[in-house]
Amino acid sequence: MKNNTTNQSFDVAGLYALPIRLVIGWTYFSAFWRRLILENKLIPDEAGYIGEKFNHFLPNALGIKPIIEYLITHPDALQTSMISFTIIEGIVGLFIILGLFTRLMALGVFGLAMGILLGSGWIGTTCLDEWQIGVLGIACGFTLFLTGSGSYSLDQYFNNKQYGFTQKKWFKWLGSGQFSMLNYKYFVLLGSLVIFGLTLFTNQYFHGGVFGTLHNKSVKPKIEISNIKMNHSQIKFEIYRTEGADVYGSFLIGIDFLNEKGKVIQSLNGKELSKFSKENIHNHYVAKVKPGKHSLIIPLGAKADLSLDIKEALIQNEKISIIKLTDISGAEWISKIE
Repeated sequence: MKNNTTNQSFDVAGLYALPIRLVIGWTYFSAFWRRLILENKLIPDEAGYIGEKFNHFLPNALGIKPIIEYLITHPDALQTSMISFTIIEGIVGLFIILGLFTRLMALGVFGLAMGILLGSGWIGTTCLDEWQIGVLGIACGFTLFLTGSGSYSLDQYFNNKQYGFTQKKWFKWLGSGQFSMLNYKYFVLLGSLVIFGLTLFTNQYFHGGVFGTLHNKSVKPKIEISNIKMNHSQIKFEIYRTEGADVYGSFLIGIDFLNEKGKVIQSLNGKELSKFSKENIHNHYVAKVKPGKHSLIIPLGAKADLSLDIKEALIQNEKISIIKLTDISGAEWISKIE
């Protein structure tokens, strides 16, 4: 009698989780649908390539920077990973919607959401979008693992048909139905507290959302200047865009070289930067710095070495001491040459 009551409890819990199952399932399956069916976003060097979006995560990712950097510096491995990732999202999403091997797929949801959280939890221009998607996905994955699927699922259908494999212990852990676990209440409590702690920690780490000063690294562009090298006729330096909206680039409309007193010795304006030679741009990642219609475009996460002639400085017999970059928004970034 007690066993039947427990079974009924799991069935009801799975049924109550149906809205979560359908919505979270579509959330992941739709990624596959968008990238392959509605529009192919898995082709490198074409607009919308998902690998470039992955590159945007790099500057402020938490704990997985080495993995991201390896992939975006190895284009073949990146494309293979993006294809694999998309297929996994499609399978996990579809199986969750159908309620097939629900607990195993819930672990997939948990893992995918964790990747989103750690990689892109800092991105979101208005409502901390990626962070919310990540933490809610983790919570939903854990919940679906606990409940499994009830009515309106293939797990339940196969179980009702009393197929042999549904009576195996492994199916209860990978599919749905009653499964035994010592200290079940403590497992739920501990898991919930860990997820809640992760939510608070990442909210604070990425956005200062628990205490202190709120910050959002997706609002204003930021470019770092480093590795400055000069010879008798050329200056070379590295630029790396680490903050700002991921949906469009920073539009660089000015590069100025100044002496130690702040006097401009040589400069390039937006029109000149729009014609900047691609041969003088060495991109490190798949997100590429490139000349645009009215400026030099620097996508989020892009890193490149720029080489420029300094003939005017030589003519004026002036020493370049400062590099200043100007964005169309009015933002400026300055680096002194040691």
